[in-house]
Amino acid sequence: MKLNAIGLVNSPFKDKKGSPHQGRFSDELSTITIFKDYEEALEGIENYQNLMVIYWMDRADSVSLKVVPYGRKEKRGVFSTRAPVRPNPLGLCMVELVEKEGNILTVRWLDALDQSPVLDIKPFVRELDCP
Repeated sequence: MKLNAIGLVNSPFKDKKGSPHQGRFSDELSTITIFKDYEEALEGIENYQNLMVIYWMDRADSVSLKVVPYGRKEKRGVFSTRAPVRPNPLGLCMVELVEKEGNILTVRWLDALDQSPVLDIKPFVRELDCP
């Protein structure tokens, strides 16, 4: 399996302690700088208000198969939570696209830590993404 980062997050969240447990609970703005090799893949992205950002949680702690979810008291399987301590620490976050300028996207609601590698971006399409 081979993954390539397509860009990097520039976020006000420098460490886990200062970051929201879900991006939708913060109105802070972040930027995603897409590497020049992938810039042309951004064509048309400004036609979408919301995007799904997939990023690597490179500072996630060790893997835990059972965790106590935020605001809960009992452990359950990590796959039934959004905890970062997963076998593959992929982050998935729906963001609001505020602005696109060249290879830089300004977004709201991104919960990724500063300098997190971005793996992919997909448009949020209500008809497809909401059951």
